[in-house]
Amino acid sequence: MAAPSPPCLLHVLLPVAASSSRGLRRRRRPTTSLLRCSSPSADTASSSWEGGREYEPSFADDFLLAFFRAKMVEEVGWDSEKPGYNGLIEVANRLMVKGKSALETEQSAVRVLRSLFPPLLLVLFKALLAPIANGQLASMMVARATALSCQWLMGPCSVNSVILSNGKSLSSGVFVEKCKYLEESKCLGVCINTCKLPTQTFFKDHMGVDLYMEPNFEDYSCQFNFGVSPPPLGTDKALKEPCLDICTNARRRKELGTGSSTDDGNEILCSTATDMWATLTKGPDVSDFYCRRILQS
Repeated sequence: MAAPSPPCLLHVLLPVAASSSRGLRRRRRPTTSLLRCSSPSADTASSSWEGGREYEPSFADDFLLAFFRAKMVEEVGWDSEKPGYNGLIEVANRLMVKGKSALETEQSAVRVLRSLFPPLLLVLFKALLAPIANGQLASMMVARATALSCQWLMGPCSVNSVILSNGKSLSSGVFVEKCKYLEESKCLGVCINTCKLPTQTFFKDHMGVDLYMEPNFEDYSCQFNFGVSPPPLGTDKALKEPCLDICTNARRRKELGTGSSTDDGNEILCSTATDMWATLTKGPDVSDFYCRRILQS
């Protein structure tokens, strides 16, 4: 789930709009620029991460994490006893449990994203900025805002160029080097159903910007393609991937068998992405396609 937070978005909209407008008047060589949160501690932490050491969040990161988690808790109606990022992942898993279908879970996640922004900001952005230059200006703006404000959730990000449907290159992409959300959840279902699909829907429906997200389940990187329409669900390669080898639920399901129970009575359910897609088209209970553990009340 990768929407830029309101403070960072407001901070970058005007300067990016000015520079982007100039850039649209002339063809520029595709470039990749690294954008980081403005606090010095965040820059230091990002450099350390790139050097192979663990990313250490700044005070601003902690604030954004708490803000985002509070919105998720409001939607789910439940909070984890674990602090920090580990608790956020448990709330994300409960968000999956709450939904009765893929659509219901996606709608819940979209509501969380919408709650991060003042409603009028989204309306004005979609009405006034999204139509400019066939959406290219808005795509470049949200790419920079995402890279600036979402490292606390995903890890170090960089703005890069993507190929649009007309064959032209535009610096409206964001490359996530190693997505922390995927790495910590260790689950394809959490990635697809609480991040990729709802984030694509949010940007399209509420900001007027096309987005195609391409998670790599081998190295945990992710490519955001703003200004590019996602393919039909039936042809989206991310939905055809098997669950991650490191997924605890997937491993335990293989050991116990489908529909088995653990010693503590928790049922383990995990399907391949192919099975998940077959169920997505039918829309039955969420447990048929989510890789997750059913939490006992």
